[in-house]
Amino acid sequence: MDFSATVDTLLDEYFRLQPADATELGEHAYDHHWPDLTDAGQVAWSDWLRDAEARIQAIEPGALTRDEAIDRRILLENLAAIRFATDKLRETEWNPMVYVYLFGAALFTMLAREYAPINERLNALASRLRGLPIALDGARELLSKEGGRAVSRFHAEKAVDRMAGVADLAGLAVSEAQACDDAALLADVQVAADVATTAIEDWTKWLRDELLPTADGDFRLGPELYAAKFRHSLKSSVTPAELEKMAAEEYDQTRAEMTRIARSIWSDWMGDAPPPESDDEAVRSVLDAIAVDHPRADELLDFCRAENERIEAFVVEHDVVSLTEEPLQIIWTPGFLRNFGGAMLIPPGPLDRGLASFFAITPVNESWQAERRESYLREDNARMLRLLTIHEAVPGHYLQLAYSNRSPSLARGIFRSGVFAEGWAVYITQVMMDLGYGADDPALLLVHWKFYLRSATNALMDIRIQSGSMDEAEAMHLMVDGGFQEEGEATAKWDRARLSSTQLCEYFLGSVEMHGLEREARRRAESEGREFVYRPFLEAVLAHGSPSMPVIRDILFSSDAASPPAKGSKELPAPST
Repeated sequence: MDFSATVDTLLDEYFRLQPADATELGEHAYDHHWPDLTDAGQVAWSDWLRDAEARIQAIEPGALTRDEAIDRRILLENLAAIRFATDKLRETEWNPMVYVYLFGAALFTMLAREYAPINERLNALASRLRGLPIALDGARELLSKEGGRAVSRFHAEKAVDRMAGVADLAGLAVSEAQACDDAALLADVQVAADVATTAIEDWTKWLRDELLPTADGDFRLGPELYAAKFRHSLKSSVTPAELEKMAAEEYDQTRAEMTRIARSIWSDWMGDAPPPESDDEAVRSVLDAIAVDHPRADELLDFCRAENERIEAFVVEHDVVSLTEEPLQIIWTPGFLRNFGGAMLIPPGPLDRGLASFFAITPVNESWQAERRESYLREDNARMLRLLTIHEAVPGHYLQLAYSNRSPSLARGIFRSGVFAEGWAVYITQVMMDLGYGADDPALLLVHWKFYLRSATNALMDIRIQSGSMDEAEAMHLMVDGGFQEEGEATAKWDRARLSSTQLCEYFLGSVEMHGLEREARRRAESEGREFVYRPFLEAVLAHGSPSMPVIRDILFSSDAASPPAKGSKELPAPST
């Protein structure tokens, strides 16, 4: 059996069954359609997943090339993860935010990515907008099913709030059509947008007035379901309990390093004020002084654009890694995504090669009280924004995903590992600091450790909230008192930790794994009597798409990367501060 032909066939079937995924991945043959969100459609999807897994399992890895065998492994681990999400997690039946992300991402991608002339994209988008009422009916059917997990009240509340952002995209489509000087196209898009907007308003009203009053489900997954999702989503042999222990140790070590730095620069920032006996008070006081230096709310985009140019110059000067020519735009976060984070990278799909990535920054919410708006700006102060730009843009997510999209392997590009992507962004920020970025500014190093401390608190919160009983007061104490975060940042993260599960673990776990790769590369270089050099190592890590961390480790260091690692194998000591 020809492996390449089998993969092509499976991907074609996948795109047909999940047309919104296809759009985001860069396959645009199905841009007119939505997935079948009826109960029958979900059964058909589940049946296909089992069949696809069986077809890949039937191919003996010994008959494949090394690269094909690696791709077989990647396909199997990801099909298993999708099947778990479909058959066991079943979020389509209890999490209304699934639909905010589904509908919002599908429409936003078609408007924002210039993969075809705007009139072609708007024609397809009009068809998708006209089909939105049927898709919303399917979502209503799934959320109304009886006998399964109760609808999460918190997710329903947030969906009521965020569906307006999806409707805004229909209005944006009309604005784009008005600029095309095509009366027939404008009329078509206007009618389709009106249909979609009415359907969204009706669905949101149903969500608010009928579903929400009876939605009494918990946002927490609970220990058993969380552990299963943890295993499938993160694809690691580490257990939640083991990761929690590592994160707790790193939390303590990082705080100790922050104390050392804060006391060493106390007089630079606090003048003649006597340093307090309390280490936490000393760190907090210096961070508070540093946080006063922040751009205005309307300056955030321009600040990050200018900083990205300076970072690129540093990367070139220090020969860190080769830059790419794929375009990067720094924009405000689309409305439907604003619950998910303060900054994010929205890349093109692996099949939309060469298109722009979007470094999205969530603007200050003007409805907030003045104190909370200031708190938001203080958290993402000038130094934090410098680090965020490394993390999200160069040489973080934007650069890594631009490399990933060049991979000749569709399996490695399409089935991206969040642990790889988030781990890279955290790890490469540390590399930049180690190479001297901002070395003339000790305050930047202190903020860097605060930023890194987030990755540990993220993991601790995710595990303790989703599989345990951590409440808001405990989470806020961990973030604000222990992690030195501003109240506004911590409040937003508490919401995010309830909306998502396992994703907040990706940063810490991934960074630990990335540091493990570097240690192994250094060990091998030393044993072979050669110097370790960052650039070839970093480019070797980036050259294989975005596979799970066990796979990239085996690609780099094992002669038999086709086989999964031995059960229970873990070489994950936390990076030292």
